[in-house]
Amino acid sequence: MRFDTAPVTDHDICVDGYFVEPGKTEATDTYKFWGIRCAVNDSHAILEPRRIDDMRVPGVADPDEVITASATYRSSALIPELSLWPFDDPGAMSYRVAQDTGEVSPPYPISGIEGSPAQDADPTAADVERDAAERRARLVAVQRTLDRRVLALAGGTLSLIGLLAAVVWLATGRVLRPVEAISGEMADITEHDLSRRVPVPRARNEIAELATTVNATLDRLETAIQDNRRFVADASHELRSPIAALRAELEIATAHPGLTDWPSVVDAALADTHRLQHLATDLLLLARLDHPTGHDDTVDLAELVREASARRTRHALTVESPEHPVPVSGRRALLGRLLGNLLDNAERHATTTVTVRLGTENDHAVLEVLDDGPGIPEADRERVFDRFTRLDDARTRDTGGTGLGLPIARRIATNHAGTLHAEGGPGARLVARLPLKPHDQRLYPDVVFR
Repeated sequence: MRFDTAPVTDHDICVDGYFVEPGKTEATDTYKFWGIRCAVNDSHAILEPRRIDDMRVPGVADPDEVITASATYRSSALIPELSLWPFDDPGAMSYRVAQDTGEVSPPYPISGIEGSPAQDADPTAADVERDAAERRARLVAVQRTLDRRVLALAGGTLSLIGLLAAVVWLATGRVLRPVEAISGEMADITEHDLSRRVPVPRARNEIAELATTVNATLDRLETAIQDNRRFVADASHELRSPIAALRAELEIATAHPGLTDWPSVVDAALADTHRLQHLATDLLLLARLDHPTGHDDTVDLAELVREASARRTRHALTVESPEHPVPVSGRRALLGRLLGNLLDNAERHATTTVTVRLGTENDHAVLEVLDDGPGIPEADRERVFDRFTRLDDARTRDTGGTGLGLPIARRIATNHAGTLHAEGGPGARLVARLPLKPHDQRLYPDVVFR
């Protein structure tokens, strides 16, 4: 076993010889040493070379007696038991003795270590103590070196952690600075000032996407609040007019009861009451449509068209519908209201004829309601779906409309994952498209109207 890295090592080499007395055996009887010489550590043994014929061994009378000589070598090392805790006292440490045969002794305190000086001459007590002190110093030096390295490693680790913490803090502060700006701006935005927007960082990262999304949300919120305010103002105006007219008629009748045609007053009051009831019903329906629920029913639009058309007698009504079912997902009452509003609008503005067409195209049901009236100008084809919108040439309050029929119809179509648009034609042409039921999309061929 090699002890190249051990702090303290011992090396012993000895040369000895012996002979067996006549009449005795080496295995069972005593044999006599003729001498032993040993060298320890850095000392050396002087063995004088001489010729075999000239060698004389005391106690041997017969020159033919057999003399046996041998040499032995032994090495060991003192192994300190080191501690990773740098604040322990190195003078209180322990050590073990490791032999070159692989044997290791139990731990001994370092204070009890013994010296083993070179044996060129008989060592004195001072030599032994000086060697023991040197051995203790070597073992302590190893522990102190380990302590310095542990402290250096701990200090370097702490310094690295501090550096990383500072870098993370600075980087986090720089990254989150736009978030703080967004948060501050959001805190200053109120319902009375929705025109402000959060700053968008120049860097194209997640925070910039967040700011863009927040601004888009604010845009939608501002639009929704403006629409709500406009709707409230329009609703107030629409409700105020019939209420004011009803109140005026009743006040005049009450002021001149003898001159009042009471049946006419009652009829007028009843008509205004009906108008108020229709308006309130439409407003409540719009409020419910702003919070749609799921649509799990299957509705046959072909059957719905036939049922709604059978109740219409004001104008000549033409229905073009396939014989097979046209199933869509939705609520029957709402889809019936959509078709009814479209028919009410067509009858209100038609001259003589109203046409209803139902077909399928690209996995969608296509419902068209046409009239032969003045039509809708191209510039107003989107505006007619705004709440309380009336076109001067086509619609007036005297026709009985509330200005909510088409907005309600579009909202119903939107809640059913469909669309409703006004398209060009000889008169007004309103087209609703609703997705067919998935498992019924390919059961029947498309029916397209051009």
